[in-house]
Amino acid sequence: MCFTITSIISPPTPMLKKEHKIFVIHRKVNHQLGLIALIRRSRPINLITGPVIYSMFFPIVLLDIFVSFYQLTCFPVYKLKKINRFEFIIFDRQQLKYLDWISKFHCTYCAYAVGVIGYVGAVIGATEAYFCPIKHKSKLHSTIKRKQYIDFNNSDDFDFEEKLEKIRRKITSKTH
Repeated sequence: MCFTITSIISPPTPMLKKEHKIFVIHRKVNHQLGLIALIRRSRPINLITGPVIYSMFFPIVLLDIFVSFYQLTCFPVYKLKKINRFEFIIFDRQQLKYLDWISKFHCTYCAYAVGVIGYVGAVIGATEAYFCPIKHKSKLHSTIKRKQYIDFNNSDDFDFEEKLEKIRRKITSKTH
């Protein structure tokens, strides 16, 4: 958590002959944090794995382009209903005031990646339904298992980092 100390000079009152300074601590809001403060706040494991996570960006973009091209060219031939990719790729977390700018950047990447994968699954599912609508012998895994997500609407002073750490502890305690 980052704090700044600002001084406020109180207005003179009849009881006080001299002006005095009152120091007030203000919590810096997340969008005011600089890059260095955000790096210092980050967990080392996140800084190490970040480049690996973001290395998937170009393959995901290529997948999006190729599947969109596939749908654009093949779906009309087979008279399949077009899948609207904008129903899967949703960028709305940038509206959240309790997220700092770097978290909003990460959310944009995740929204795009998860949206593309959902879109691709829908396009492939429509293709499978057209060419091979046979159930599998084994039960399929669901595409995305929603563990625990934070509600979208929280107050502007919501402590995102604290809630995120609680969720991370819960997730990692089940896997180890």
